[in-house]
Amino acid sequence: MKVICVNAAVAVPSVYNILGDINAAGRIGGPILKKSKATKDEQKIAIATMMQSQSSFAIFVFGLIALNAAKVSVWVVVFLAVFLPVLLTPLLLRLTIWRDTKAVSLEDLPRFTPETGFLPTIFNAAKEGAELLFLLIIPSCAVVFAAIGALDHFGLWTGIQAGINTMLNAFNIHAETGSVSILVGGSLAMAQLKEIAATIAPPLVVGSYILASSGFPLQVIFGQIPAIWSGCTDLTEREAMTAAIIGAVIKVLTAALFATCLQFLYM
Repeated sequence: MKVICVNAAVAVPSVYNILGDINAAGRIGGPILKKSKATKDEQKIAIATMMQSQSSFAIFVFGLIALNAAKVSVWVVVFLAVFLPVLLTPLLLRLTIWRDTKAVSLEDLPRFTPETGFLPTIFNAAKEGAELLFLLIIPSCAVVFAAIGALDHFGLWTGIQAGINTMLNAFNIHAETGSVSILVGGSLAMAQLKEIAATIAPPLVVGSYILASSGFPLQVIFGQIPAIWSGCTDLTEREAMTAAIIGAVIKVLTAALFATCLQFLYM
């Protein structure tokens, strides 16, 4: 981050997200960005970059099984398509959309080591997890699926879903598991993919894995990220959602690039 002239705290949510939870990544990474005096542009870059890594560790584990079953170079795919974008996305966005950035060394950032005792940490974590589930995750899922239900009632959803499948097929991404990643969650998509990976074309497996290793599904982009990040950063809900959408578009294009044009790297 220092080399590309971006506040080092920008990488914190993405790295935390790789370890396994996009909601906790926002709750932890957002306040760290504010304490580190990251600009609004850097906070937006942090969200878009966080969208490049998986929102559940199960995606990583199931994805490795699927890639191995497809007989591709697993660690080449993981490094180039999952870890490298965490470095390249901030550079791309700094040079194009959000330019108000400043290099800050990790050594110059404030220290964040908590002083909370062991037992309070355990019980407070359980309380916060319950709050996230009942006050944020379930309501955001309900809103998104209610919207899908309304579209289906008026006969519009079939066309939208067909459009999603057409896009995924054009991008050389396995349509069934890819749509599950976008609409439901990457963990379920990879659980399905690992069962069929040996029977479908390897590029489809790679494309589906890369798409699942992201901040999708839609309820995260349109519900959870705006609610969490607007409450713990300088961003409004609209700004946080816009950054998440841009990050999602980058991730879809990355999956298409690796599945369609860069097969020679991992076959």
